[in-house]
Amino acid sequence: MLTRRNTLKAALAASFTMLAGPALAQQMCAVQTVQGQGQLKPEEALALLREGNKRFLSGQTMHCDLLRQVRDTSSGQAPFAAVVGCIDSRVPPELVFDQRIGDIFAARIAGNYVNDDIIGSLEFATQITGAKAIVILGHSECGAIKGAVDDAKLGLLTGVLAQIRPSLAKLNYQGVPSSKDKELVQRVAEQNVRDAMARLTARSEILARRVQDGQLKIAGAMHDVQTGRISWIG
Repeated sequence: MLTRRNTLKAALAASFTMLAGPALAQQMCAVQTVQGQGQLKPEEALALLREGNKRFLSGQTMHCDLLRQVRDTSSGQAPFAAVVGCIDSRVPPELVFDQRIGDIFAARIAGNYVNDDIIGSLEFATQITGAKAIVILGHSECGAIKGAVDDAKLGLLTGVLAQIRPSLAKLNYQGVPSSKDKELVQRVAEQNVRDAMARLTARSEILARRVQDGQLKIAGAMHDVQTGRISWIG
């Protein structure tokens, strides 16, 4: 089995242009190992996610034996990245980044904000299990963002939306905020991603130290639900 994330997923699948051939397919579908994870640099972990979205957009996604991956990961896991995303059914991280069993941790919550429970989970993903990158993944047309903009009240969801409202306040919006303003919704969604990124290192000494030591990269991204394309914030 090749190391360095199977030679960085077979040189990022040869820029996903020459995917034919059983040998390359086997390399692409090989599960993440502790050895490969350890050799992977944080920026390479983000590169794997970027290239995965390119495969997703091109219709050239990996077709792997998932049951074999279940067996191969049954004794342990070594994901290379963690993604915090929204619960929206249109934005499943494993699919839009074209990753498979054992590749990434995925935490999902309405509005993709981070609280101490999420941050603690990310400390486990990185400090204990060795993930090299964290991505906060927002998306367009987010219902939670719209609810926060409208200051909606609904049971326990009220408290969830309250976590997002500060991102709206930072925009110094003039007038009465409305979810009908699509540009405003998008701006709040992007600011919410930035705020979540900042909160990770502000609330966690563990994550802050790993970033400072070059062991971890934190990035933000936005998924377009109309195109499937992911754009990167930082």
